[in-house]
Amino acid sequence: MEAQAIHRFVDTSPRKMMIVIDLIRGRGVEDALTMLHFSPKHASKTAEKVLRSAISNLHSKDEGGRIDTAAMFVKEVFVNGGPMVKRIRPAPMGRAFRVRKRSHHLTIVVATLATKAKAKPAAPKAAAEATPKTKKKATEATKQEPKPASTGS
Repeated sequence: MEAQAIHRFVDTSPRKMMIVIDLIRGRGVEDALTMLHFSPKHASKTAEKVLRSAISNLHSKDEGGRIDTAAMFVKEVFVNGGPMVKRIRPAPMGRAFRVRKRSHHLTIVVATLATKAKAKPAAPKAAAEATPKTKKKATEATKQEPKPASTGS
């Protein structure tokens, strides 16, 4: 089972958020929350809020009862670029430089560990070894004799 949370139009640049979300991708939810909570980056506060929302969405999706947070992991995290606000900054000699204030959309997908186990079924090694390996025999027509080295004069 999985759930997602999306925060759109976040006012920090996507590059700054990518630094933070690379820390939590594929980790357990409790570990990810701890890392985001104690991270000095400003973007980590926004990422923590979205991660808590995704966890809450997963809890509300489960009808049978509460899912333990130890059984959850961060399945997907990605940042998409949002709209840019364009501003003008005065420059020397009467010119103007353009300032692009970037924004982004943050998406976090949280899943249970049972989903992770189903996603990667392990192939048995005995079945792989049981298949015979065939060797192609080279015929005389396909063999090529090495060319003698020519001396250039």
